[in-house]
Amino acid sequence: MIRRKEFDEGLEELRVQLRQMGQHVSEALDRAIISLKTNDTELAQEIVKNDVALNQMEENILDMGSSLIIKQQPVAKDLRRIIVAFKISTDLERMGDLALDVAKVTLRMEGQQLIKPLVDIPQMAEIVKGMIDDAITSYLDENTDLAYKMAQQDDKVDALYSKMITELYSFMMDSPSQASQAMLLLLVGRYIERIGDHATNIGESTVYLVTGHRPDLNQ
Repeated sequence: MIRRKEFDEGLEELRVQLRQMGQHVSEALDRAIISLKTNDTELAQEIVKNDVALNQMEENILDMGSSLIIKQQPVAKDLRRIIVAFKISTDLERMGDLALDVAKVTLRMEGQQLIKPLVDIPQMAEIVKGMIDDAITSYLDENTDLAYKMAQQDDKVDALYSKMITELYSFMMDSPSQASQAMLLLLVGRYIERIGDHATNIGESTVYLVTGHRPDLNQ
């Protein structure tokens, strides 16, 4: 009973750390979009500096999970819980890197006035932030229904990204002098779309945790 209590406490520490990672990524993305909309290079630089915190969280999860495996020697679903925590922490770290890339675009813009009001990008970011929250909740609650429902939101993100591509390529044809910034905005769209893909990866990990089988939610 003592070993089980220690193991459950260790799993709870992993869950808390993953929840904090998800919040960090969501906030980083939100702030990165604000920096882009307002040409706030100082905010963008803060986001870049704060990235080290997310990397440290991932390392903590790897250390805690490895310690649990060595000391407790879990099997079956208990082992899957730790393996899934490792996978989710990797996805979250990559999502943080992509939010960081959005902030770096603000720095590359160097205070340029936006060639057009941002519409699709903030919409994509709002959907993706909801996906991040749902993905983490699906894992914490082991809720496969929420995992599948969250993944459906990815289709909306993909549709907005496709619309963005069409509009910005048309803009570049009409205004070649603005092509450089248009390409940067396309990169932002791509970064956000990729964050959504990683959120669906977390949904896949949740389904694997519960069922032992990993579906493909990125279709």
